Amino acid sequence: MTAQKILLIVLDGIADRPCDILDGKTPLQAAETPVLDRLAREGICGIMDTIAPGIRPGSDTAHLSLLGYPPERYYTGRGPLEAEGCGIRMEPGMIGFRANFASLDKNGSIIDRRAGRIASTGVLCDAIREGVDLSKCGVDLFFEPGAGHRAALAFRGEGLGATVTSNDPKHEQLPPLPIRPMTEAGSDLHTAEVANEFLRQSADILADHPLNRQRAEDGLLPANVVLIRGAGVMGRFEPFSEKWKMTGSVISAAALISGIGSAVGLERVNVPGITGSADSDLLAKIRAVESELERKDFVLLNIKGADEFGHDGKAIGKRDFIEVIDAALTPLLSRTDMIIAICSDHTTPCSVMDHSGDPVPIIIRGPGVRVDAVTAFDEISSAAGGQNRIRGGDLMPILVDLINRSEKYGA
Repeated sequence: MTAQKILLIVLDGIADRPCDILDGKTPLQAAETPVLDRLAREGICGIMDTIAPGIRPGSDTAHLSLLGYPPERYYTGRGPLEAEGCGIRMEPGMIGFRANFASLDKNGSIIDRRAGRIASTGVLCDAIREGVDLSKCGVDLFFEPGAGHRAALAFRGEGLGATVTSNDPKHEQLPPLPIRPMTEAGSDLHTAEVANEFLRQSADILADHPLNRQRAEDGLLPANVVLIRGAGVMGRFEPFSEKWKMTGSVISAAALISGIGSAVGLERVNVPGITGSADSDLLAKIRAVESELERKDFVLLNIKGADEFGHDGKAIGKRDFIEVIDAALTPLLSRTDMIIAICSDHTTPCSVMDHSGDPVPIIIRGPGVRVDAVTAFDEISSAAGGQNRIRGGDLMPILVDLINRSEKYGA
């Protein structure tokens, strides 16, 4: 039997380093993971450098690599991909930024870079989109909310560049910075001028917005400034359906990952109740996966919560959430009709509280897979597997070959 479908599950940031609080084990080693361990026993394991050995991947560059789009060729910055994920249809040449709402005090200094963890900014984004006028700059404006305090900004027009700074000083008790060009190119100067005009007009709109007046009455911090960063120019992506001769979907609560999927031509699937954090409805994600596999050849599923625990340095919380993930994957044990690949996009050690360049473990399980002797899914056990050590760019060719869709190289 040859499988016809592929499920790629990316457990965002799940890999780690030994943790003292876990008696020298990684959270993945310390967790009780009967489902992942069974998948490991029934498949072939290995370790993977999603970019290259020792390189610290971003989630963006890692996912591009895993999908077979070399980031050194396709990656121009996180902003355009975040914008795509927030629902802005990014055309080649458009400039995209990551954005978030923050709080300024009466002296113009930032007192909270996340606006008191505001839950929703849809009405603020609507007001900015409708009220900011950049026509004198020859630029069309796109501004959409993301999750919580996050948002995305995009410009469309002639003569725009993407090599500009951020207005985010990265620390509180400091005022926002002016956007400046980072080169002498006129296109970058133009973008900086447009961005500063956007920020000026949006600040006026936010200063007296009814939502911010209400938040002040309720003793909450106002969302009265927009911080933008991660500028990039949207590139051209070979459609996934042409590159791999498959239809596909992406299921993710993270706008960045949804944006990457959308940019390459995967259909974005919205699932109520998913958050990208530990409170996400993982069972709803798995139900959505099974539904998509009825009509698509390929599904990318991103589960993010473990990454947050790594960034917060909470090894016990990460271990416990890994067990939640493991239980949610139970329905997949009965699926022997497809190739299931499970990996991480990067290592997020609790000791570092950021991404690292360590390789990540990987399982590939399904018809035709050469089963090895590995019996547990973790960073150390997987290293002894028959898949050995690969790079992220190797993954899609391996998976496509397992469903017998590879083209012969040579006669």
